[in-house]
Amino acid sequence: MNSGPALVSILRQGSYLVASVHTALDDSQMLRFQKDLITAISENRARGVIIDVAALDVLDSFGTRTLRDIGEMARLGGAVTVLVGIQPDVAFAMVQLGMGPGSLATALDLEDGLAYLDRLSESEPPNALGAVGPA
Repeated sequence: MNSGPALVSILRQGSYLVASVHTALDDSQMLRFQKDLITAISENRARGVIIDVAALDVLDSFGTRTLRDIGEMARLGGAVTVLVGIQPDVAFAMVQLGMGPGSLATALDLEDGLAYLDRLSESEPPNALGAVGPA
């Protein structure tokens, strides 16, 4: 077992999960994070997920693509994903390199991300936060 500090923490906040990335992740760590978060969404029956990347001063194309994939996988599992805390320099580099978040929702910080999810849950019918129900 790794005795060093956690690279990512996943915490439950009501019906939401908050995943905080504490340091840059290499490709294998990013894939592990993806697997762990998707598993946590299912196990906790989460309706919303916030991924906080405020600690990152760089986000490469693989990381950006993996975050978009997490958003799609979460949506298929019935959860809305919000990416928060993108540093200005990271946002600038992402746009310059054409690596935007795609359809993944973004917010300034954790507080705004929670408010976004709360607004969705108040304005949408119970099954509309990304869950797929019977036609």
